[in-house]
Amino acid sequence: MMDDQYLKVNRALWNQKTPIHFDSDFYDMTAFRNGANSLNQIELDLLGDVSGKSILHLQCHFGQDTLSMARMGAQVCGVDLSDVALQQARELNKELGLNAEFIESNVLELGDKHDQLYDIVFTSYGTITWLPELDSWAEVINRFLKPRGQFIMAEFHPFIWAFDDDLEKISYNYFNSGVIYYEEEGTYANRDTPIKNTAHVWNHSIAEVFQALRKQGLHIDLLQEFDYSPYNIFKDMVERSPGEFIIQKFDNKVPLVYALVARKD
Repeated sequence: MMDDQYLKVNRALWNQKTPIHFDSDFYDMTAFRNGANSLNQIELDLLGDVSGKSILHLQCHFGQDTLSMARMGAQVCGVDLSDVALQQARELNKELGLNAEFIESNVLELGDKHDQLYDIVFTSYGTITWLPELDSWAEVINRFLKPRGQFIMAEFHPFIWAFDDDLEKISYNYFNSGVIYYEEEGTYANRDTPIKNTAHVWNHSIAEVFQALRKQGLHIDLLQEFDYSPYNIFKDMVERSPGEFIIQKFDNKVPLVYALVARKD
């Protein structure tokens, strides 16, 4: 489980980031309000037709992807630890006339606050790095899946998190060797914003993800690795084709994203 001090610091971090993200070009709220779907093709291909399905969205931030799935016809519940983000999500849900639900919770403690079962549990991009260990995370996923339900995940590849910020050398352990403490200036949605944040994160290998899910009896149906990111968040990226960003000096030689689908038998 997560130490209360780590939780407090990371919640403050995301509370500070939320209004900056909401107003950023990165999240492009004008396009979203006008009907744009915030999900990328990777996630859309994994999700398929979600009309009429129930979806639990873990670590949903201020709810763009949650509300995109609601627009696609799903009954969606988003979960996040940031009260500021969820206030924004609820206001946006009301503004757009959608019926998503939002729960404020550390994802590892969700079982104490909620008891509905879902067809799909979903999470994407920059989520598990905020969790100290994945056994409790996988327990939550299994707890909220209906029989034959699916867990769908798209995430940045752990290989890239081993590099320093300048992508010049290996600075961090690929494997989970404990908390990584760092000072973050700006934010991925606006590098120039004049804020400085303390963050506590953890690296998780793909094997750690697999084993945590397998311990819960979940069957891995699909694993994909991608040589591009749908987001321009790393240093010196170029867009090789619409929605596909690569690190210029690495070309297509390194993995930047992976995705998986697991099933509850």
